[in-house]
Amino acid sequence: MKRKAIFASAVIAALILAGCSSASEEEAAPAADTPVTVTIWHNLGDTQNATATKALTDAYTAAHPNVTFDLVSQPGDNYFSLLQAAAVSKTGPDLVLMWTGLFALKYKEYLTSLKGLVPDDALASQGSLEWSSDNFDIANGPYVMPLDRQFYIGFYNKDAFAKAGVTAVPTTWTELYESCAKLKKAGYTPIVYGNGGQSLGALYYPWYDGSYLAIGQNGGDGKSLYNGSNAWDSAENVATFSKYAALKSKGCTNSDILTKTNNVEDFIGEKAAMIIDGTWDTKKFTDALGDKVSAFVPPFSDNPIKGVVEFAGQGFALTSYAAQKQAAVDFLTFMTTDEAAKVIDAAGLIPNKKGSTTSNPVNQEMLAFAASGGFTTFPMLDNVLQGDVVDAGNKIIPSILAGKTSPAKGLAQLKQVWDQIPAENKGDSYK
Repeated sequence: MKRKAIFASAVIAALILAGCSSASEEEAAPAADTPVTVTIWHNLGDTQNATATKALTDAYTAAHPNVTFDLVSQPGDNYFSLLQAAAVSKTGPDLVLMWTGLFALKYKEYLTSLKGLVPDDALASQGSLEWSSDNFDIANGPYVMPLDRQFYIGFYNKDAFAKAGVTAVPTTWTELYESCAKLKKAGYTPIVYGNGGQSLGALYYPWYDGSYLAIGQNGGDGKSLYNGSNAWDSAENVATFSKYAALKSKGCTNSDILTKTNNVEDFIGEKAAMIIDGTWDTKKFTDALGDKVSAFVPPFSDNPIKGVVEFAGQGFALTSYAAQKQAAVDFLTFMTTDEAAKVIDAAGLIPNKKGSTTSNPVNQEMLAFAASGGFTTFPMLDNVLQGDVVDAGNKIIPSILAGKTSPAKGLAQLKQVWDQIPAENKGDSYK
């Protein structure tokens, strides 16, 4: 999900030294009855992911009474800076909440590969492990044990659609614009934007939408934007983002998209008909709206969209300096079990274990898009783009939708950011 500042060269060097020194140290496994406290840092706030993490650690302690957990909730805005500082001083946690994709590779200097630590059969039971392995090749071994399987996805209120006379979920730009007009006439905000829910900054998080803009344009997995074969300022991208900007000009959105903080409440309160969000809020929506809420794929496409963002976007990683290495590895192994999958499901999330289902009907709808609906799955775009591009996009893309920056100007700015990235970080290999 989402990125922060770049390492200074001095910090990189310090982290590498930290990783190298700790890698050479052998840790004896504690006796089964020796009290152990595993420290975990995360930036999950009060989301369902935080609830799931607490439930997982409680379940593990119930089975292993000598192992307790110190769960430390860190602020989201400088989370990675705190991790970097802790890595230099070796005063950080045993396990860290880490985003997959290029995030894991960016910060791998103070992480430990799980290959050879977590049993091979346990690793093989999990999906998406390639997305935290070097060059996204599972053979290299993952740095992150995913917490859950996630979707960037749209949610809609079926009652609102019915009252407005919207008889089918839109699958193209044209159908979306037409649905918006009917919903607005019926008194609803068609799509509500804001920084509520999984708040990752002062503005709404644009990469939920950005992922579907890429899918709708060219079925994009992000590689062409990463390596520049699809330049950010290309005519095709400008055309796509112009259709995106038209959402506001055509009345599809709230007017205060850059300042709104209670967008989730508007959807739950049935003031808004649609919201683009993620699985971390599914339970919140189904608890409030029951069977009125359903999932849809954001139709940012000229033709009926047939791709969906399904991705294990975050999980826990072992630090290179972990004081309780073996206990931490044992917990990561527990995360691959059927028991852990039940805990994840009970928290309203989708287990990452291959073949798992979910008891939440809306989450099950999401799984069905690829399992039986013929949709191709794609990664979260922000997890497979350079951090500098994502950081810039966090400001530029909302400004485009708000009508403050033209698509051509905004995308030219993103191209300028991409141009400044070192050549080795925008080639055919992911780094």
